[in-house]
Amino acid sequence: HGPPPRSAGSSLCLPCSWFTEVKAGTMSFQRFVEVGRVALVSYGPDEGKLCVIVDVVDQNRALVDGPISVTGVHRQTINFRSLALTPFTVKIGRNAREKSLKAAIAKAEVLPKWEATSWAKKRALRKTRATESDFSRFEKQLKRSTRARKINQTVKRLKKSA
Repeated sequence: HGPPPRSAGSSLCLPCSWFTEVKAGTMSFQRFVEVGRVALVSYGPDEGKLCVIVDVVDQNRALVDGPISVTGVHRQTINFRSLALTPFTVKIGRNAREKSLKAAIAKAEVLPKWEATSWAKKRALRKTRATESDFSRFEKQLKRSTRARKINQTVKRLKKSA
């Protein structure tokens, strides 16, 4: 829906429901680009891997590090558009080295927390479905249909006896 038509000389009057109400003293955003923010690479050769923002280069790019031994991401600059910020942060200083970054990730237990999120579970499910064979999809369909048939038979039997 677009804004209502305006006649010449009329003031713009928009319904209140068009604006999100923000309480005083609260911020609408919760995930900020900051040193120590854990992010998911959403584009490029490292797509789907977690990394940590180590430094902000400019308004478009960040220096990130996996580290390679933990998540498989080399230290590199990545555009913010290729990153999806997660709700997790680790306590590190700017340009933290690999050793201190590994320790901070282990201390914050980032990887187990990430695996427990619905975001990670959906990504894993999508990945397994993409690698499934046609025969395994067929077997799943057969199992679903036999299960549905059994449920329907039980429901019919219960309705008859009631």
